[in-house]
Order: sequence, then structure tokens, then C-alpha cells
Amino acid sequence: MNLASLSLTDQRNLIKSGEMNASDLASACYRQIERLNPTLNAFITVIPPEPLVPQGGSAPLYGIPLAVKDLYDTKGIRTTAGARFFSDNIPQEDAFVVQKIKRAGAQIIGKTNTHEIALGVTNNNPHFGACKNPWDITRTPGGSSGGSAVAVATGMAMATIGTDTGGSIRIPAALCGVVGLKPTYGRVSLRGILPLSWNLDHAGPITRNVEDAALMLQVMGGYDELDPTSVKTLPGDYSSHLKDSMKERKAAFAIGSFIEVADQEVLEAVRNAAQVLAEQGVLISEVNVDFLKEGAIANAVMTQSDGAAFHRDRLKEHPDWFGADVRQRLETGAAFSSTEYSLARRTQSEVKRRCELLLNVYDILILPTTPISAPVLEGENAIERARQLTRFTAPFNLTGLPALTVPCGFTKEGLPIGLQIVSRAWNEAGVLRTGYAFQQATDWHTRKCPA
Repeated sequence: MNLASLSLTDQRNLIKSGEMNASDLASACYRQIERLNPTLNAFITVIPPEPLVPQGGSAPLYGIPLAVKDLYDTKGIRTTAGARFFSDNIPQEDAFVVQKIKRAGAQIIGKTNTHEIALGVTNNNPHFGACKNPWDITRTPGGSSGGSAVAVATGMAMATIGTDTGGSIRIPAALCGVVGLKPTYGRVSLRGILPLSWNLDHAGPITRNVEDAALMLQVMGGYDELDPTSVKTLPGDYSSHLKDSMKERKAAFAIGSFIEVADQEVLEAVRNAAQVLAEQGVLISEVNVDFLKEGAIANAVMTQSDGAAFHRDRLKEHPDWFGADVRQRLETGAAFSSTEYSLARRTQSEVKRRCELLLNVYDILILPTTPISAPVLEGENAIERARQLTRFTAPFNLTGLPALTVPCGFTKEGLPIGLQIVSRAWNEAGVLRTGYAFQQATDWHTRKCPA
């Protein structure tokens, strides 16, 4: 039985029924870690297995082995953020989301590699080593949640949790051929996660398929009164409507000079994906989204400025402890004037309103997740790669809108391509339903990586 091909719900039900032992599921992940991690370097810390505490039949993740990006606090287990500054950091309590997934019955089997302090998309970490793409180890897996995506793509974990400030869940998920979800800003608590930008950070899952992303969000989401970014909303129901008909739902298909810089293979795959949805009754209309360019630029200003603010003392006292690309981006952020930051915040308001107006007319917006497939890891300019790979993802951190990436094809070189699905605030159910409909009509998500 290919355990990684089963949904998390199927795995849990097999454990609950006694048809499968939870230790067997964890053992399968540990075997993959032992076999692949020396090459792919997806984990910074592997956590030895612990005995499962028996739970009632309602525990949604009972026995499921999950990995956590090494930005989330884990009680008694080091949390490095991929940085020299935190190499010996042992938190006293779990992050709020880690508490939730533990209460849901999950086993935490490791902490995954990340671009240093989450400020980058190559995951070429100077302190803990580069994480590598399982489809081609000469290429980046994307970042900053690169280790999380690699772990899912290779069966080293059945699902993972990551963070996303400019695309750090969606980019590695797209480049590694898996599913990544950035929920609405405020849907998932950030308490206990090392900040990069207080205004743009999001927490979300990386999974093998859309139904698993829905289940993970069901567990992760919810109000946290101790987190000032957390918004009190009605509990979401993300799974029960996945199979609803897509007939006559309206989709805006992104076009314009902002989109057309993408590689032709990417554009063709996304256009083919739109046709798959059209065949299911979705009403597709081409819409120019050139206004998103200003959003991507403003996101970069805010990310670097906010990061420089959070790390100001470390940047002042030990600038040499940062990797070269991260230090340069923090110094750039520190040099932005208050006027430049204020203008970025004004752009944030304007782009957010433009997106609201667009999504009052259309149920979803579809566009590429990244303009290119996975680039080579070595010898590339990490800062330029950040500008390039976050082009289509960063605007939706700026606006806080829910965005999902699902596999939608492969390049001639055999590298995954991602389709990004965006909707109005709090409509995670809508993006998940669309992703599920596309997934059911295609087999891109079933392709096994060669690792």
C-alpha cells in the first residue's frame, strides 16, 4: 500500500479501525527521512517517535506524522528559524498552531529547513545547508518553506505546516508539485511563530492533495485572543462542500503584461487548466490584472522594512551572522524612508480595494503560481530570484486574500508547474472547492517525484 497516496482522513480511519498501525505510518516517514534527507536536506531537526496517547474517534489527525517549519516554536525542541542567532533556541511552549495539531492527534516528527529567517525563496541556507528539489537536485525547491514542500513531495511527512509572507508556502509547493494553501490574513494564529512581517505573515498547510489541505485548515484555523492579528470569525467548514458543482461559477482568468512575462510552458499549462474548469461549467472571462504589479513591489518594501524592524538589534550587533542575501535585504529594508513605507501602505489599500471589486464580480481569480519552474540552486542571485518567484504570489499577501496552489502540469524538463486560485477574504472554501474540482479532473497531483 502506498501510504502517501492515501488522504489524511483515509490514513486516520485505517488507524482507528485497526487496519493499520500508527507506528507503521510514522516508520514509513522515518525510513524516507533516513533514505532521502542526507541528499535533500529537508529537515533541520528530526524528532524521535513518541508513544501515541489514545484519543476518541473524533480526533481528526490521530496518528498522522506531520512536520513543522523550523519557524514554529516547539516546546523542548530547538527552533532555529534557519539562523545562527537561534541555533540553540529551545522554546518553553508550543506555538498556538502546534498545540492545535497536537490536540488533533498528530505526531510531530521533525522541523523542516527554511530560508534563513524566512527572508528568501531559494532555501539555500548558509547555516544548515541547502534544501534541494526532489525532481532535480540541482534546482531549488523554492522557499522559504522549502523543506516543508520537499518533505510532503517525498513522503518524509504526510503533511506539513509552513509560513507565507510573499509566497513562501505557495512557491515551494508549486516547484515541488504539491498543494499549498495561504489562508485569509487573520484566519490562522501567528502566535509562537518567529515574525518576518507583522503585516504580511500567514500560516498554512502544505499537503499532497486538496482534501488534506481542507482538513489541515480545519484544525489550524480559529480565533486566538492572545494574537493581535487573529480575527474572530465563524468557524469555517472547508471539507463538506469540496464536491459541490462548479457549474456557472465565474472565474477571472488573469491576462496582461504583468502575467505575460511568465515562461510559455507555464502560461500554456495555466490556460489548459482554465479549459479543464470550463469543461466543468465554470464561466471563464479574461481580465487584465496589471494593477497587481504595484502590489508585488509594495509587498517587497514592507517585507524588508518589517523584517529590518524585527531584527534591528541583531542587524546592529552581529550583521556578519546573517547570510549575505538576507543581510543585504535587511539593510535595504532599514534604509527605506518612512515616506516610502507610507506609500507602500497606501498601495496596499488601493490594491486590496481593486481585488475586492474584482472578486465581487467573479468567484475566483486564476493565474500562475510562479512565472518559471524551479531554477538552478547554485550560482544564482537570491535577491533577484525573490523578485521573480514572488511576482504572482506577493500581491495576495499584501491583500490578505486566500490563495491555493495545485499542480497543473510539467515542463519539458519534467519540472512541476503550479496553478494559483484566489478568492475574496474568508472564502477558503471557494478556493479549495475549485482546486478539488481541477484535481479530480486531472492526474497531475498523482505524479511521483523521482527521489
